[in-house]
Amino acid sequence: MAVAELVKSIAQTTDLVDTYVPGHRTCAGCGPAIAYRLVAKAAGKNTIFVGPTGCMYVANTSYACGPWAVPWTHAQITNAGAVASGIAEAFRMMIKKGKIQDEFPNIIVMAGDGGCSDIGLQAMSAMFYRGHKVLCVMYDNESYANTGIQVSPSTPYGATTMFTPAGPEIPEAKKHHLKDPMAIFCSGGHPYIKYGATASIGYPIDLMNKIRKGLAQDGPAFVHLQCTCPKGWSFPSDRTIEISKLAVETGMWNLYEVENGDWANKKFTNMPKKLKPVDDYLQTQGRFSHLQPEHVVKIQNFVNNRAKALGMEVPLPPAK
Repeated sequence: MAVAELVKSIAQTTDLVDTYVPGHRTCAGCGPAIAYRLVAKAAGKNTIFVGPTGCMYVANTSYACGPWAVPWTHAQITNAGAVASGIAEAFRMMIKKGKIQDEFPNIIVMAGDGGCSDIGLQAMSAMFYRGHKVLCVMYDNESYANTGIQVSPSTPYGATTMFTPAGPEIPEAKKHHLKDPMAIFCSGGHPYIKYGATASIGYPIDLMNKIRKGLAQDGPAFVHLQCTCPKGWSFPSDRTIEISKLAVETGMWNLYEVENGDWANKKFTNMPKKLKPVDDYLQTQGRFSHLQPEHVVKIQNFVNNRAKALGMEVPLPPAK
């Protein structure tokens, strides 16, 4: 494994080349667009992106133009892992046979929660299991936002979406908690994955360094990246970064990495000294505005139990 050159400060990022440039048509305050720019900046020029159908395909490629200054290819929402596998093997064999003198490129799948952990799960899992040298970044805006804010496996309990509206029969809106792709991919079921991490656009240096660590691996790597979404979550577009940080401060999102496949010994990269009450986060977003106190208690219990299961040693708010 190559040693990743880590970014030490925001000031240092001004020397890095932007390869996700003006030309996209994302919403104001778009979290996934911020994520794409930071990932591209961390990866550099020798990069190929694979983009399955989702927000970052539709918003970025309207009217036959796109914002990438590096190669990018569209994949179906079902098969991004297969497309990336083919690209990786083609380069590996051409380099091995001496047909090209190029350095092996950074191959990055930028998949939404649907294209990675739901509709695209089969192909992504197969890519990981075969051991291809590809980094999968799951940019997670916690819904199928491209098609009208529909529920996804990443939608939190209690969030209202087009498919999970709150009403008299189901007052809490979404009835169950979210799926955890880190546990699926990095807890032992995919032995070739030696590096996995969670990240947030609210912590850009942490995010960029995790991208570089993932790209430095000899095989596949996975980064689960929370991307706040003003449209889908119903908050003002100027609060994108604030709410990203609040997710970590309340334990609704946890920042850690798994190195050398050692799931039992996670390294927390930004851990609050104590968790704020989860209601501080819920009250910032219209998608949770219908919740009753008993629903908030259920979410607080979930957050506290997950923090304990992950091994976070911080004071936890009481579930009243």
